[in-house]
Amino acid sequence: MTGRRMLVVGAHSADFVWRAAGAVAAHTAAGGEALVLALSYGERGESGELWKDPNQTIENVKRIRHAEAEQAAAAVGAKFESFDLGDYPLRVGDEQVERLASLLRTFAPQVVLTHPDRDPFNPDHPAAHAAVALARQLSAGAGVASGFATAPPSEFLAFEPHQPELCGFVPTVFVDITAVMPAKREAMAAMSAQGYLREYYDQRADHRGNHARRVSGNAAIRQAEAFQRLIPNVVGAL
Repeated sequence: MTGRRMLVVGAHSADFVWRAAGAVAAHTAAGGEALVLALSYGERGESGELWKDPNQTIENVKRIRHAEAEQAAAAVGAKFESFDLGDYPLRVGDEQVERLASLLRTFAPQVVLTHPDRDPFNPDHPAAHAAVALARQLSAGAGVASGFATAPPSEFLAFEPHQPELCGFVPTVFVDITAVMPAKREAMAAMSAQGYLREYYDQRADHRGNHARRVSGNAAIRQAEAFQRLIPNVVGAL
C-alpha cells in the first residue's frame, strides 16, 4: 500500500466522510496518500443546520463547511480541496472537467472513488459521477499512447449511496474498517452541519461488517464499507 495514491471525489464536502472515510483511513494507515476533492461545499442543499441562524450568509456557510471537511480529512490522514462549483444544481462544465482531468494527470492516483451514476433523490451525485468518469477517461487517454500527457488508468469504484437499492448499487468490494473505525467516527463528528447522519452511518458500518464477515469467514471484522467496481481489476491469479 505504501506509495499508492487515492482520489475521492464527492459532489459535496461531507460526502466522503459518510461513505468512504474508513477506506481512506485504512489506505493512509497502510502508508498510502489520499486526496479528497469536493466539487461543491453543499452550502445550499446540505447545510440546513447552519441556515437556522437568521443572520447566516452563504460565504460563511462555505467557510464553515471547508473547515469541517479539512478537519474530517485530517482525521483520516487525507488532504482536502474544493472546486467550489455550487450545489443544487451542481453543474460541471467543460473547463472544470479539464481541471479535474489535469488533477488526475498530476496526482496520478491508483484508485479513484466517487458516486454511482444514479440517485433519484440527489441531482448532484450523478453529475459528480459523470464528471469524474469523463475526466478519468481523458486523463488516461483510453490507456494507450496519446498526443497529450496522460496518467496510468486507475481503479475506479463507486462508494455506497444513502439508499443503495434505489441507485443501482451492488457491492463488489468490502473494506474492513474495524481498526480505523475510531478515525471514521472522528471524521463524522467533525461534520456538525450534518450531525444527524452520524448514527445512520455508524449503523451502516456495522451492517456492512456483518456482510463482510459472512463473505470472508473472518469473525474479527466488526465494521466495513461497501464499494462497487466500475472497471474490472486485473490480477495475476485467482
